[in-house]
Amino acid sequence: MQDEERQSLVDRISTLRPSLTPRARTLGDYILHQSRKVVFMTIKQLAAACEVSESSVVRFIGRMGFKGYPEFIQSLRDAVDTNLTLLDRVELADSGEPESESLRQTISEEMANLRQLYETFDADTMRKAVDFLDAAREIYVIGSRLSYTMAYYMGWGLTKLRPGIRLLKGSDSTCVDWLTIAPPETLAVIFATTRYPNELIKLSRLVRRLGHKNIVICDSPLCPLIQFADLTLVAPAMNIPIYGSPTTLFALINSLIRELVKRGGTRLREHQESLERAYVENDILFSYVR
Repeated sequence: MQDEERQSLVDRISTLRPSLTPRARTLGDYILHQSRKVVFMTIKQLAAACEVSESSVVRFIGRMGFKGYPEFIQSLRDAVDTNLTLLDRVELADSGEPESESLRQTISEEMANLRQLYETFDADTMRKAVDFLDAAREIYVIGSRLSYTMAYYMGWGLTKLRPGIRLLKGSDSTCVDWLTIAPPETLAVIFATTRYPNELIKLSRLVRRLGHKNIVICDSPLCPLIQFADLTLVAPAMNIPIYGSPTTLFALINSLIRELVKRGGTRLREHQESLERAYVENDILFSYVR
């Protein structure tokens, strides 16, 4: 369902609606108009709400191109998440739970996100991403708004492994300058999280036009930057966060850094020895031993 994943479930239902059976059309209409409710429904609850059988729901899901209900709900969650305003997110997050349960609930959601990543990540794609990072002459790491947090973390980590790293903030128009004058064999790594800033879409399109390689690291297969990427790493969220759910993205970054360290060899040791000398000479880091 690779091509279909880039089409939102809402668009898919609208496209297929004329060819659906009456019961399937009832399901489709309910999902279109009550999508924020459906995200939190079980298959039994959805069937009851639409006054159809559970087998009708199963057939509808198959007709939409999904292997099962969890995949269907994840696609709907992605579509809903992209369109929610800040006010919508706060309203959804107000579950009425006691304050003492908030931390447990947050941890539980992040554990579910990590479990989903663990069970669905593509080892071959990860290997290709490490190949891209290892071979690039220069690496430009780009983010904007929330995703700048991840971009900064990865950019900071890469500077400890090799030279030729540049961190760019997508909201700064000088990104266009830096990408335009970037040398051949430059790799752009762009982080994007919902709600996707238009400036990152434009920069990803520019990277493609300039002929640089582009890795997009995002939180949904519906991310609009994917169409311009040479390689995509997706860390999906199982819940709808208030501002974002960066835990899985940080896990991806740490995995990439770990693999690059394994490949570092003498080059990595020389680079880090140089950095450590600079830290000591300039009294950068605290130490109990003087």
